[in-house]
Amino acid sequence: MSRLFAVSNRVADPVGGKTAGGLAIGLLAALKQHGGVWFGWGGKTRQGDPSDPTIVRRGNISYATIDLFEADYDDYYNGYSNTSLWPLCHYMLGFFRYERRFSEAYRRVNALFARKMLPLLEDDDVIWVHDYHLIPLAAELRRAGVSNPIGFFMHVPFPNIDVLRTLPDHLDILRALTRYDVIGFQTHNDVRSFTEGLAREGLLQARLDDGRFRADGREITVKAFPIGIDVDGVIRMASRSVSSATVSRTVEGLHGRGFILGVDRLDYSKGLPERFRAFEQLLARYPETRNRLIFMQIAPPTRTGVRAYQDIRRELEQAAGHINGHYAEPDWVPIRYLNRGFSRSILMGLLRAANIGLVTPLRDGMNLVAKEFVAAQDPENPGALVLSTLAGAAIELDEAVIVNPYDSEGTAEAIQQAANMPLGERRERHASMIATLRRNDIDAWRTQFVDALLQSGG
Repeated sequence: MSRLFAVSNRVADPVGGKTAGGLAIGLLAALKQHGGVWFGWGGKTRQGDPSDPTIVRRGNISYATIDLFEADYDDYYNGYSNTSLWPLCHYMLGFFRYERRFSEAYRRVNALFARKMLPLLEDDDVIWVHDYHLIPLAAELRRAGVSNPIGFFMHVPFPNIDVLRTLPDHLDILRALTRYDVIGFQTHNDVRSFTEGLAREGLLQARLDDGRFRADGREITVKAFPIGIDVDGVIRMASRSVSSATVSRTVEGLHGRGFILGVDRLDYSKGLPERFRAFEQLLARYPETRNRLIFMQIAPPTRTGVRAYQDIRRELEQAAGHINGHYAEPDWVPIRYLNRGFSRSILMGLLRAANIGLVTPLRDGMNLVAKEFVAAQDPENPGALVLSTLAGAAIELDEAVIVNPYDSEGTAEAIQQAANMPLGERRERHASMIATLRRNDIDAWRTQFVDALLQSGG
């Protein structure tokens, strides 16, 4: 059986670290099944030449981590990855910025990854690369003579070619992706954006069968592999955690009021200012909701080195203060805004306790919080999910109350609908969504992708 060699920008801490995300759960399951290596950045920078990888072995998995050049890190990560690629992938050109030094650092770091991987690779390894930070990695490995099967999974949306062309070196990005044998996306829309981009830039020679294409002189497989969650794992954790001290105190503090919950990284793509405006519209348009609903938004900080993220933090603090100052009463504060992270256990308990899950990104590859909210609910008395049509999850979870997050009045109406939804309708919607989650769970995602990669043969 071939060994799996997984590569991502960061590697989960093998010594009891936080491995709660969908990427970590899916990769760990695949690695445990096949045995192998998880390779990536360990979170440290240095001024001199990065040393050989540090390797920690746990069971049949080796965690191999490297340092990055201190001079390259900011331009590679905060620059090209998160100031150039991230806003383009999320169709938010107002946040886009490009500098040639960003692109140069991005390629140097990918070349470093390849160089440090080479001594660890075995002839029959199957290589699985993850996300937009590492798009050029296969090209670097091919230049070094690696002929192993290499797959790539894009966790974020892939933009339409007219948006991608904003990037001065967009042709390099498209060509780099054709060096992979299997390219996986979250949705069929992303597949279409990529393949149409290849066609319009003259890189697509032929459309074959079963998701296969000839592009830039190579045969590649391009398919949608929607990432899922560990449904039973979420159910177990949520059922157990809802009675924990923190969650119990939270529920008691509601005093019987309806509980709306949002859980997102503090990122402009998550639509948090728009969400706050929608909640303000709810209070203004439906006075009966006042003193009856409490909206809690958990938004831990991320990418603190990027100016746009500092700005959104201030905007949300001001918006929460404005809404609470205008509508709060002595015994009721409408918005609880928490700009910090919590353990996965507490989050699952809060998701189960919530009456409404509010997931309204302006653009998202998938959004696993939406899926976790559904799985966390009590099937006998489930809450209602309000979900953005611009999240990949909306394609699977169409029984949610679907909204356009740019329409604050429409989102307010959707929250009102969710708050007044009869029990029978909530049960019916929940049962249908749970069935979908089980069909497309985390095991299906990683099994289907790894199988496709094994069949590609390199």
